[in-house]
Amino acid sequence: MMKTDDNTNNLRLLVPELIWLEPEDFDLARNLSQQVIGEFQQWQAYLNVLAALGFSQWLHQHLPEQTINQDNQTIDNFNHIQLGEFKFYLIVTEHLLDELVVIPEDTIVKPSSVAHIYVIIEILEEQAGVIIRGILRYDQLISYRDRMNLPSRNSFYQIPLAEFDPEPNHILFYCRFLAAQMIPLPQAQTINNTENLPQLLANTKTKLSQWLQSIFPEEWQLVDALINPEVNLALSTRTNADTIKRGKIINLGMQLGNYPVVMLVNIQQQPEEKLRVLIQLHPTGGAKFLSPNLKLTLLSKAGKLLCEVTSRSHDSYIQLNPFHGDKGKQFSVEVSLDNIKIREAFEL
Repeated sequence: MMKTDDNTNNLRLLVPELIWLEPEDFDLARNLSQQVIGEFQQWQAYLNVLAALGFSQWLHQHLPEQTINQDNQTIDNFNHIQLGEFKFYLIVTEHLLDELVVIPEDTIVKPSSVAHIYVIIEILEEQAGVIIRGILRYDQLISYRDRMNLPSRNSFYQIPLAEFDPEPNHILFYCRFLAAQMIPLPQAQTINNTENLPQLLANTKTKLSQWLQSIFPEEWQLVDALINPEVNLALSTRTNADTIKRGKIINLGMQLGNYPVVMLVNIQQQPEEKLRVLIQLHPTGGAKFLSPNLKLTLLSKAGKLLCEVTSRSHDSYIQLNPFHGDKGKQFSVEVSLDNIKIREAFEL
């Protein structure tokens, strides 16, 4: 990183470069954001696309000799851009009102999500442009986190804006004169045999008892934004006030036309440190019915089938039999259709 700390305040007083966006960029962002369910999520997806278009344009203007790669098959990938061997993660905001930058924990610990350089992009919709507000290399980000013993709060890290280099042109220096390998990134571990599978699941499991302390992983969202409002209203009238409901979108993949469903988990604290768990599968958004032959399967920690239910035509949802368990008990739930299977691991 260039030494900038002493001049940070002065550099921030300089007028930053505005990267202009075209009307078709806004049209594309609006169209792509419609893939996302939920008003807030749609707005963030809209901003992410604008940021990606603006940053790609800036890279192309300054480094035309290098190839920009972006996996834009799903809207979730728009925060990641690759230029040559360098991977960038875009931290997108409408405004920088404070001196803290919020970064999802996954993007600095999950091998498939990490990047060599993290870039703050501010969207100025009224001016029809974006501004690069700061950059930070992965190794410097990790160094700061470890040096400050920085805790993750609800799966996010808060990094002072002052840690970011305010000069975007230093990106050009890195890409031209620095080998990407000089910023080592964590590598995904290869699974060589099925004995490793339980360990992998254990590392990614959702801990339901944490929901009692209002600690929720980012992907488990409020139900209102995920399923048909009429169905949600009906569920609300049938569940107790002391239950906790969260839903997660399960996408069965491009093979099925990018078919998403919602896994709904409903927990309730019971005497003697036990939890009651109810798990359902719903169609997303305004859809009324699930596709037929969808399977929802409850598996033990060892993978033994405990319960299974299959959707019929015109099933508005399916659910597993409710069950109770002690805190710490592990299990998994599988959603499958034909040969497509997605498994979620849980711990009570």
